[in-house]
Amino acid sequence: MKKNILVIYYSQTGQLEEIVRNIARPFESKKEEYDITYYNIQLKEDFPFPWPGDVFFNTFPESYLQIPREIIPPSEEVLSKKYDLILFGYQVWYLTPSIPIISFLKSGYAEEILKDTPVVTISATRNMWMLSQEKLKVYLKNLQAKLVGNIALVDRHDNYTSVLTILRWLTTGQKEKSGMLPAAGVSDEEIAGSVKYGDIIEKHFRSNDMSHLQPDLVKNGAIEIRPFLVRVEKVGNKIFTVWSNLIINKKEKRPLLIKFFKVYLMTAIWIISPIVLVLHLLTTPIFWVKRQKQKRYLQGINLK
Repeated sequence: MKKNILVIYYSQTGQLEEIVRNIARPFESKKEEYDITYYNIQLKEDFPFPWPGDVFFNTFPESYLQIPREIIPPSEEVLSKKYDLILFGYQVWYLTPSIPIISFLKSGYAEEILKDTPVVTISATRNMWMLSQEKLKVYLKNLQAKLVGNIALVDRHDNYTSVLTILRWLTTGQKEKSGMLPAAGVSDEEIAGSVKYGDIIEKHFRSNDMSHLQPDLVKNGAIEIRPFLVRVEKVGNKIFTVWSNLIINKKEKRPLLIKFFKVYLMTAIWIISPIVLVLHLLTTPIFWVKRQKQKRYLQGINLK
């Protein structure tokens, strides 16, 4: 009997869809053994792309506070099967799984689909995904899914270059390099090469033993942990908690507060972040052991 594989994703730009389809290719190539179903999460009122004006910044409080929107129900084809493995592709918005992903996870359909099923999470982000993955782990645990693997592909350029390229991509739709700026997002080479992770997943799935999948994925480059960015994420989550609640609770001042938040965010990236980097480097000898332990944890799939 064929094994049922479900590929879940939400992708505005097409980048994540290309990645998850590449990772699914080893299963697609064995159609006599696997039945592959794709589920593209869709909102009843979707977000625009490219993002006009300050619309992206205006999604911040709902993104960070994980306030869902209504989704279009999955098709009968998706709901009618019990799956043996799920490849779960997601984006990160404001250090949190994106609103479409949260909307699915908070819908009644998520538990029906995910419960008691092995899940491999797949993200494609600028560079900060670590604590977003921790939030996703909580959802998967509460939905009684079985997280067996994680793949996190990122923009390999430095933190500041990737800010400029992602803003260009979000606001104009241009991913390709321009002037002195490189192409945005995950490189074409890594996207094309992501099929290797599908080979690894299929090998472990075929052997009916997923217990060593994550170490194998890590060994083959599926996860990169930059301790400095973990620190930035931790600080960012604390600050985002304050800003998001302030904006949500001051509805009459929302437009003004969003403008202030935008200014703050740019200031944090270009002024505060370098200071955090210097402090991080200065304290590296002191916290080396702790950071290595943290790195090993974030490379894994367990939840503290």
